[in-house]
Amino acid sequence: MTAVSKKRLLAAAAGITAVTLTLTACGGDSSGDDGDGASSAGGGSLIIGTTDKVTTLDPAGSYDNGSFAVMNQVFPFLMNTPYGSPDVEPDIAESAEFTAPTEYTVTLKAGLKWANGNDLTSSDVKFTFDRQLAIADPNGPSSLLYNLESVEAPDDTTVVFHLKSENDQVFPQILSSPAGPIVDEDVFSADALTPDQEIVDGDAFAGQYTITSYDFNNLVSYEAYEGYEGLLGAAKNEKVAVKYFAEASNLKLEIQQGEIDVAWRSLSATDIEDLRGNDDVKVVDGPGGEIRYITFNFDTQPFGAATPEADPDKALAVRQAAASLIDRDELSEQVYKGTYTPLYSYVPAGLTGAIEPLKEMYGDGAGAPDAAAAEALLADAGVETPVTLNLQYSNDHYGPSSADEYALIKDQLEKDGLFTVNLQTTEWVTYAEERTADVYPAYQLGWFPDYSDADNYLTPFFLTENFLVNHYENTEVNDLILEQAVTADADERTALIEEIQTAVAGDLSTLPYLQGAQVAVVGADVEGTEDTLDPSFKFRYAALSKG
Repeated sequence: MTAVSKKRLLAAAAGITAVTLTLTACGGDSSGDDGDGASSAGGGSLIIGTTDKVTTLDPAGSYDNGSFAVMNQVFPFLMNTPYGSPDVEPDIAESAEFTAPTEYTVTLKAGLKWANGNDLTSSDVKFTFDRQLAIADPNGPSSLLYNLESVEAPDDTTVVFHLKSENDQVFPQILSSPAGPIVDEDVFSADALTPDQEIVDGDAFAGQYTITSYDFNNLVSYEAYEGYEGLLGAAKNEKVAVKYFAEASNLKLEIQQGEIDVAWRSLSATDIEDLRGNDDVKVVDGPGGEIRYITFNFDTQPFGAATPEADPDKALAVRQAAASLIDRDELSEQVYKGTYTPLYSYVPAGLTGAIEPLKEMYGDGAGAPDAAAAEALLADAGVETPVTLNLQYSNDHYGPSSADEYALIKDQLEKDGLFTVNLQTTEWVTYAEERTADVYPAYQLGWFPDYSDADNYLTPFFLTENFLVNHYENTEVNDLILEQAVTADADERTALIEEIQTAVAGDLSTLPYLQGAQVAVVGADVEGTEDTLDPSFKFRYAALSKG
């Protein structure tokens, strides 16, 4: 593996700890823009409720969804995802392109202003990324900038990013990620985190909204910013208040009583199912970026390389048999009431390049389990049944339904007599250490992306030195992953991403089975929710209005 690819891997590995602690998502429509960036909002005011918490408003100091949900509303980005798409386009930029193999040049729109009246120029952009790298806060997203060598601002509207590796096709996505919010150099500190209240008092905003009042993790009030001139257009509402809840039960109570207009993250599957029968609210589903999967340790799984009965063909047959027995529909409906949907690949539906090789390759060939197919796979490899499989899950990291989820997976694997599953659970602090120390032959993990690109579902898992540390190695897959990251032609890159998914589906180092849907519950008079629940995974308030 090259030094650059190692840095790519380290960035992904650093991201998973923060990303899996708390999740987010969303999108909208720019038809409210009158053409000169001025707001034409007429959709009134809304109250949004959430249980997600803010860590800090400073983009250099947080790498969690609760904080990023605020940043998406108030800070400008060079690149962003238009409503309904996972692919990035220039936001406050006029253009963005590679001008040399290691030079990514962004031209800003002229005349940009911060809400406080300061000019927003290339100097602010350079300042933003320089401080990310200088501060390198352990709770921040600076690791995503692994390929950034330096930033140059030759004039007020030109920014040149000098990269360490050539033709990095992921870098534009990173500019839309938690590392990407642009900040005002006259308000933010260059070498230390800036307190939330200083940011609010400095009115250091240039996104679709400004913050007019800020009560940390209690109530944040927003007002549409007329000076926003980015990709997303003007907000469709005039004001938004976000109320923070300690308990999901109280969030459910207030949305069903009409005390709030939107309930966004996180209601339980049972609460969502109950609210689907309430005529006073609408439950709106959107594509999700979170995935759930079983990881196999290639050394310690049945017939793994470090076991006394090591046999790679038998080990593969065990993984393939498990893939043929998992009933994704049952897991989706019985455990998660449809808030998680079946996943048949490594890249979730909605992202460019996503295909479903697992649906055709295993089970009945149409997505359902097939015990006869599983039995044939084991018999052809000479595997005696039942196969004993030690399967681990975390009881405190992936939500209260993990116990039900893995009890059902155990039943699915055992019910036809092909497996005997020893199901065990461990608290996350211990789990995180033991899973990389070859303690678990097979175990639960989840993933939520740092950016909306298939690369973020492939690089961390399937490079030779992957963050899973599960001893998976496929030179062809490794080379294909490195190739797609530097392939400039979109169609060629998509074809490579599809080829990688098919190849890893044959190896089954991990077994994906569920994709988390985005779910919002809104009042009957709230419009635009379908627009904001999109593959960008950014919940943007500006798409919402009250009829």
